Amino acid sequence: FEYGSKVDDLRSRLVAFMEERVLPAEPVYWQHAQDGPRFGDPPIMEDVKAEARKRGLWNLFLPNPRWGAGLTNLDYAPLAEITGWSPAIVPEALNCSAPDTGNMELLADPPDRRRSG
Repeated sequence: FEYGSKVDDLRSRLVAFMEERVLPAEPVYWQHAQDGPRFGDPPIMEDVKAEARKRGLWNLFLPNPRWGAGLTNLDYAPLAEITGWSPAIVPEALNCSAPDTGNMELLADPPDRRRSG
């Protein structure tokens, strides 16, 4: 089983994002969670989200290329595995938090407009 070139590219970019931005942000995130207010995200989340958008890693799960990466579930699976390295930060950082993802998929591609086959 081999990934297509698009998935390979996204995997490389996602791993770099994880290593360069997300994993170094975790101690800051957890320190804020421990010491900060009981509501809201640590300010570092906005920085990480902005970087994800800049790197083209926003809405990877959306199969409609108008709003997301245009990947199939099979293509998205290896990317989802990488996002599991940081379950506290990455879902929000990439805008792929459950249960929002299912709702966004329906809104982005309503059943009456889906192509059959």
